[in-house]
Amino acid sequence: MATNRDGRSSSASSHSGSNVPTNRSSIRTPKRQRSGTNITYDDNSLDYLCPICFNLIEEAYITKCGHTFCYGCITKSIETAKRCPKCNASITTNEIFPNFLLSNLIKKHKLRMNGLEAFGLTRDSSSEFSGAADGLKDFIASESQNLTLPDVNVMLEILTQRKQLLEAESCAAQNKLLLEFLTHLLHQKKEQESRLVKELSLIEFDIQEVENKLKEVHSKCPTLEDVERAVSASEGDATVSAMKKEMISIIDNIGSAVNKTKEEAGSTQETPKSEGFTSLAARRRRMHAHFDDFVQCYFTTRSPDLFGIDKLNKTDIESTSGLDEFRENLVKFSRYNALRPLATLNYSNDLFNNSTIVSSIEFDKDNEFFAIAGVTRRIKVFDYGCVIRDPVDIHYPCIEMTSNSKISCVSWNSYHKGMLASSDYEGTVTIWDASTGQRTKTFHEHEKRCWSVDFNDVDTRLIASGSDDARVKLYSLSVENSIATLEAKANVCCVKFNPRSSYHLAFGSADHWVHYYDLRNMKEALSVFKGHKKAVSYVKFLNNEEIVSASTDSQLKMWNINKPYCLRSFLGHINEKNFVGLATDGDYIACGSENNALFVYYKGLTKKLFSHKFDSVRGILEQERREEDPNEFVSAVCWKQNSNVVVAANSQGIINVLELV
Repeated sequence: MATNRDGRSSSASSHSGSNVPTNRSSIRTPKRQRSGTNITYDDNSLDYLCPICFNLIEEAYITKCGHTFCYGCITKSIETAKRCPKCNASITTNEIFPNFLLSNLIKKHKLRMNGLEAFGLTRDSSSEFSGAADGLKDFIASESQNLTLPDVNVMLEILTQRKQLLEAESCAAQNKLLLEFLTHLLHQKKEQESRLVKELSLIEFDIQEVENKLKEVHSKCPTLEDVERAVSASEGDATVSAMKKEMISIIDNIGSAVNKTKEEAGSTQETPKSEGFTSLAARRRRMHAHFDDFVQCYFTTRSPDLFGIDKLNKTDIESTSGLDEFRENLVKFSRYNALRPLATLNYSNDLFNNSTIVSSIEFDKDNEFFAIAGVTRRIKVFDYGCVIRDPVDIHYPCIEMTSNSKISCVSWNSYHKGMLASSDYEGTVTIWDASTGQRTKTFHEHEKRCWSVDFNDVDTRLIASGSDDARVKLYSLSVENSIATLEAKANVCCVKFNPRSSYHLAFGSADHWVHYYDLRNMKEALSVFKGHKKAVSYVKFLNNEEIVSASTDSQLKMWNINKPYCLRSFLGHINEKNFVGLATDGDYIACGSENNALFVYYKGLTKKLFSHKFDSVRGILEQERREEDPNEFVSAVCWKQNSNVVVAANSQGIINVLELV
C-alpha cells in the first residue's frame, strides 16, 4: 500500500490590484551634475528605495511577507488598503516590524553620498557605487595640480573626520553585537541556573520522602536479630520452641527446593524469576543502562510540564504528585530481564513453501484460544494450553476456516464465546462461528481492500471496519447491512474501539494522522493526532484514555485523547513499507520490525526494553540453514492479556510464543 495517498497538490497564485511596479529596472533616479565639472556619479543602489515614494527609505519597516518600506509610507498604505503594496497580501499595522539592518545600511549610504557631494560629485543611477570611488580618484588625479595647500588641508581634515567617524561606527557596531551575545548568554545561563536550582530542590525533597518511607518500612519489619532476640527471651515456652523449629524447617525446605530447581534447569537456561525474587543488582544494571531515559521520565511524571519546570514554586516541589507514578515506571521497566521462547508454530500447511505471511493474531476473551490468519486465506485456531504443553514443535489447530480471499485482520467477540470477525483483501467482513468453522454473516460493502476489523467490547453487537476506499463502516450483528459510514479523506489502515465505550472509535489513515471520533456525531472528529510522517498502520488503546499508534515512519507514538500533542515516541525498530503488527497489555508495547525481529517497549520510556530475532527458516528439502533474507519481517503481534506472554509471527509463517522473564 502506498503510504502517501493524498493526491493533493498546491499551486501558487498571483495577486493583482497594486499599481506599484515590481520590476526594479523600471525605477530611475534623476541625474544631478555639478557645474564646472564633467565628473558624474551613477547610483544604482535601488534596494534602498521605498517602492511607494521612490526615495531613500526613511525608518525601514518590513512586512510579514518580506517587503520593506518607509514607516510612514507603509502605515498610510495599510490604513487605506490593509494590503501589502508589493504582493497584495493582507496585513495590519501589528504585522510590520523594524528592519534595523537595512536602516543602518541606508544611514551609511547617506554618509557616503554626503561625503562625495562635499567634493562636488554628482549621483547617477546608471553606475554602481564603485564608480564613485573611481570618480574621486580621477578627480584628485586631474585636479591635484590646481589644489593649493589650504585646499589640501581642508580635504585632509574632512577625510580625517570621516575616517574617525567610520572607525567609531565600526567599533560601536562590533561591540554592540558582542554585548547582545553576552547579554543573551547571561540570560540563558541564569535560566538554566534557576532551572537547576528547582530541579535540585525537587530531587532533594524526593530523596527525603523516599528515605522516610524506607525508615517507616524498616520500623514495621523487625530484623532477623530482633526475631532471634525475642525467641531467646521465650525459650522456656515449649510452644514457641516448637514454632521456631517448624519455621526453620520450612525455610530449609524452601531453600532446598529452590536449589533443586536451579540444578534441574541447568546452566544453559536461566531460571524464571518472579518480581519478588528478581535481584536488586540486575534491576540496578538495567536502570543505569537507561539512566538518561529515566531522567526524562522522572521530570515528565514529577512535573507535568518538563520544559516549564522554571515555573515550579515551593508548593509544587513539596507535593509528591508523580513520584508514585515514576516509582511504578521504574519498577515495571526493570521487572523483566529477557524474552524466553515457549513454543514455535508454523502457519503454512505446505512444507515446501515458506512464503506465508501472517497478518493477524488474536486471543479470545478467555485467553484460552488464539486465531492466526494471513495470506493463505486460512484462519487457524489453536488451544494455547495444548501448544505450551506439547513437547515438540508440531502443533495442529483445533479448527481451520477458509476464506475466499487473503485475510488482513481478525477480531474475537468479547461476549459470545467462539464468535470471530475477519476482514479480507476483497473488502469483505465475515462473521465466523469458531466452534463449527461456519460463516454466520457476511458484509460485502467496501469497494476496495479492507485492512482492519474490530468488535466493540461494550456493545458486543457492534463491529467496525476500515478500508482503502477511505471509509469506516459500522455493522450490527442484528442487521443485514451496515448501519453507518464514516467518510475519511484518505485510505483507512486500521480501526479500534475505545475498550470502555460503545461509541468512541480511533482509526489510522494514509494521511499520517490518528483520528478519534464520537460515533454519535460523525461530522467532525473529537481529536486529530498529528505527528507521524507516513501512513498510520495500527492504533491500539493502552487504556480508555491512552492510544499507541504505529506508522511506516519507523516510530510508535503515544497519545492521550484529552491532549493534542504526542506524549512519547518509541524508536528502535524498522518499519518503512510493511504492516508489522502492534499489541499492548496496557503497560508494555510490542511491535514487529523489518529486520525480522520483535521489539518490546515500556510505555514510560522511549527506547526498547527487549528485542527477539526470528531464526531464518529452511524448507524441508534444504540441507542447511539458508542465509537471512533481507525481505523477512515480523508481520503480526498479539499480547495475551493479563499475562507476560507475547505471540508474534513473521512473513515466513513462523509463530513464536514468547514469555517475559
